[in-house]
Amino acid sequence: MKLHFLILGSALLCCQSSVWAAEITVSAAASLSNAFKDIAGQYQKRYPDTVIRLNTAGSGTLLQQAIRGAPVDVLAFADDETMDKAQAAGIVDKAARKIFARNTLVLVVPVKSRLNIRSINDLPSPDVRRIALSNPASVPAGRYGKAALERSGQWQKVLPKIIQTQHVRQSLDYVARGEVDAGFVYRTDAALMPGKVKIAATVQTDKTVSYPAAVVKDSRQATEARRFTDYLASVEAQNILRKYGFGKP
Repeated sequence: MKLHFLILGSALLCCQSSVWAAEITVSAAASLSNAFKDIAGQYQKRYPDTVIRLNTAGSGTLLQQAIRGAPVDVLAFADDETMDKAQAAGIVDKAARKIFARNTLVLVVPVKSRLNIRSINDLPSPDVRRIALSNPASVPAGRYGKAALERSGQWQKVLPKIIQTQHVRQSLDYVARGEVDAGFVYRTDAALMPGKVKIAATVQTDKTVSYPAAVVKDSRQATEARRFTDYLASVEAQNILRKYGFGKP
């Protein structure tokens, strides 16, 4: 009888362990919110014993959360620079990172805007009073936008007009509500609100807008985390990313 209970107890512990092993937290850049929600759903259908917890925010915010010990298994950023910082901090291994998608930075305006904005060179115009730009110190979209403005010689001219946002989706919301005259977002973000925003110009970036993902070194579910990052390269996941306008890696 005692042996029977020991075997039963061991079985229950194994079952409990397997349940915990199937749950991972994925911290993803805000611009990936919609696509990763669908990807997580498809992944859980393929692996029904798995639970994906999504945590979305600006890439810099996600990096700081991971550095401070937040329980994260996978990091997916909107630029290589942030992943380089994660690697330098010893959070991820170089061999554990891979680029799974690309994007394009655009300048958007409210769909009913009457301003003649066709490029970032039009932003210094006195008719343009407010411009949404994510914090360049922590958000890749903001960093790309600032660099483009600096290259064109417009940064100092438009600096007083900049309304700094926490992430690219906040910039999109500001433009959609007409609270700013223009904003820097990704093409995939603009596509989410075709009835509220329109693309005024494509912004040339000094680097390709790439999205890397990596398994966190301290992940307690490393095997599951690796399976998820590998899944991002699958035809199924890539089709979802294409649906939302992301480019091939």
